Amino acid sequence: MNFILSSLIFTPLLAALIVLLLPARLQKPVKAVALVGALVQMGLSILLYFRFDGSTVANGQQGYQFVEKVNWIGFALGSLGRFQIDYFVGVDGVSISMVLLTGIVGVIGVISSWAITKNVKGYFLLYLLLLTSVMGCFLALDFFLFYLFFEFMLLPMYFLIGIWGGPKREYAAIKFFIYTLVGSLFILLVMIGLYTSVIDPAATAAQMGLLDQGTAVGADVLKQVQQMLQRSQISNYNLVHTFSIPAMMEPANFIPGSLLHVLSGAMLWDLPLRFIAFLLLFAGFAIKVPSVPVHTWLPDAHVEAPTPISVLLAAVLLKVGGYGLIRIVYPVFPDAGAYFAVLVGGLGVLSIIYGALNALAMNDLKKLIAYSSVSHMGFVLLGLASLTIEGVNGAIYMMFSHGIISAMLFLVVGVIYDRAHDRMIQNFRGLASVMPAYTAFVVIAFFASLGLPGFSGFIAELLVLVGGFGAPEATGLLPRWLTVVAVFGLLLAAAYYLWALQRMFFGKYWIFPELRAEAVMTDLNKREYLMLVPLAVLALLFGIFPHLLLDKISLTVTGFTELLLQRGQEQLGLIFSRLQ
Repeated sequence: MNFILSSLIFTPLLAALIVLLLPARLQKPVKAVALVGALVQMGLSILLYFRFDGSTVANGQQGYQFVEKVNWIGFALGSLGRFQIDYFVGVDGVSISMVLLTGIVGVIGVISSWAITKNVKGYFLLYLLLLTSVMGCFLALDFFLFYLFFEFMLLPMYFLIGIWGGPKREYAAIKFFIYTLVGSLFILLVMIGLYTSVIDPAATAAQMGLLDQGTAVGADVLKQVQQMLQRSQISNYNLVHTFSIPAMMEPANFIPGSLLHVLSGAMLWDLPLRFIAFLLLFAGFAIKVPSVPVHTWLPDAHVEAPTPISVLLAAVLLKVGGYGLIRIVYPVFPDAGAYFAVLVGGLGVLSIIYGALNALAMNDLKKLIAYSSVSHMGFVLLGLASLTIEGVNGAIYMMFSHGIISAMLFLVVGVIYDRAHDRMIQNFRGLASVMPAYTAFVVIAFFASLGLPGFSGFIAELLVLVGGFGAPEATGLLPRWLTVVAVFGLLLAAAYYLWALQRMFFGKYWIFPELRAEAVMTDLNKREYLMLVPLAVLALLFGIFPHLLLDKISLTVTGFTELLLQRGQEQLGLIFSRLQ
């Protein structure tokens, strides 16, 4: 078995254990161990990216590579069947971009954290635990395993904001914790419902004695078990329930009459229970995206979090929400995804416009960028709701691109805050004359974020908009006017970025009098170059050569999208025919 994925997940955890053993007074060794752990994880993620074969994926259910699957927890429950949880990890075109992003941003965050002086050991211990949790989310193919990593992200993030954050850090940390915990409870409810409704056909075949010891499970055996299941020919004692996400994606693995079976007829509030389950899962992950109206925790968390944690939050943690929608919500409930396409797309457009308008009204540069994240993540929802190949490709590309660009944006805010301990736009003028190199990187970050051609953000927005405009003919799910409204978000992005750029960097140099005594407005140092140059290069590289990522993800997305659309329409027809 290849253990590259486990190494990716647990290398930071190993580094955290070493940090735990070091005396707190040895700050430099603690930082060095954290950096080595993040570098190894990044090296493995780059190796995985180059070894991943994007041409072998047949559809959204098959083609997982570097799979590691071991029975973790399993015991008989009598007439309730057999309880089973697997350590099940793998990578495909949906997750490979997020793995690469996490590896890169993890190292950038450690370098950015080099200036941390307060309780250094505790800080880097929590940071490494956070890297483990995030990578685990992107590689888990067992829902229970995914949920463990998803929940475990809460604790490190809560303490990193609450201890090392700004003046209102306790409020921001509690708000972040409560919002995410509520979303987690929604996800937990649906996860339990899915577990009671789905079986693992391979494990059930073994339980029934259809396989000889050590014999591999063939497609004919799986089909036989699924047919017997649908005919209610399998004893309850032999049913092996599972949290496997690929198993949940297959309708034939749902037990007839179970709560979330397509033809169960279970209703709640005049909606099929499957639709309610979709909405609960969507709400849980939408909080993490975040989508309007459950976004209000994000500006507070960003403003109070230290710069490295803002970088990790915007670049990686928000992507867990979008990834959860693509990996779990839509593949398991394609019928509800098609039914609620306008709702999801509408929330995406609302996030685009509302986030941009708020950014335009902000005087705090960090809040401006926080609201720009809300706006840009709205494109992920719009692309996914279109259920077109271009739109879903654009949603994944947007998550990767926004991760690179938002990391750069929060770093440039951190640079000015380190020098002046202030982020208010009206307190600075003409910074270009005293910080020319810094200004150049700000210009690159701003223009990359607003979607200037040549940067990765342009490719992402173009794919989403093409998918949205083509949705009425391709899928018939999304009205074109929603995409037309989303275009205005691009104009607003140009407005708030150019407004901030003009006020802070052009004209005669001036700084607010109360800041002059302590502010030292020097240009970038070597550590800051080391963080900003790679991100700027990546934003350009993936903007000029988008095939570097699209070649890895497009075949998976094509099969994934076609399968979702086909099954969604078939299952919708079955559901409504039963209701009539």
